[in-house]
Amino acid sequence: MQKLTLQTQGPGLYEFTDRIAVTGSGLLTLFVQHTSCSLVIQENADPEVQVDLQNFFARLVPPATDPSMSYLTHTYEGPDDMPAHIKAALLPTQVSIPVQNGKLMLGTWQGVYLFEHRDRPHQRNVVLHMSV
Repeated sequence: MQKLTLQTQGPGLYEFTDRIAVTGSGLLTLFVQHTSCSLVIQENADPEVQVDLQNFFARLVPPATDPSMSYLTHTYEGPDDMPAHIKAALLPTQVSIPVQNGKLMLGTWQGVYLFEHRDRPHQRNVVLHMSV
């Protein structure tokens, strides 16, 4: 088992595929140890994909200051906190990737991303576990 620490600079998708080191063959499980960010496997060829995803989720779940979110009660950690928890509930906090001979079996344009939902920088921990 290994742990990666990722530094974010605010909302967005942060690719960390190149930081994942594996050996052998099996199933790699990645799990983020936080409740206001997510893990996703997405296209890594066109950066517009990440921009569009971020914009979609910002519209789907706006900040607590938006009138449409007036029903929220958990607001004392800032207007981005509860919306970040909602986004993390909608998106995975764990992903699994097959590994063959030390190589992630991702598709040609796939990358592994941490999707940060909070407005300010955070240090995020991702646990990696290989099952044989």
